[in-house]
Amino acid sequence: MTTLREIPCGEKVTVVKVHGDGALRKRIRDMGMTKGAEVFVKKVAPLGDPIELTIRGYALTIRKEDAAVIEVSTEGE
Repeated sequence: MTTLREIPCGEKVTVVKVHGDGALRKRIRDMGMTKGAEVFVKKVAPLGDPIELTIRGYALTIRKEDAAVIEVSTEGE
């Protein structure tokens, strides 16, 4: 399983599944992280946290801790 946390800057991936439970999962899904959504990793902060993404035409910044529950697939998988 590859998570969004592991994806380097400049890569484009597709969301496969959002793990976790309760409020965290709902919040992440409300941000547009749903199955099939394409995500571009735009920037990673100098110390690695947070991550700036482009999803569904808007910029989104999330913590690496939250990115770890988002399972993704690279275009070649």
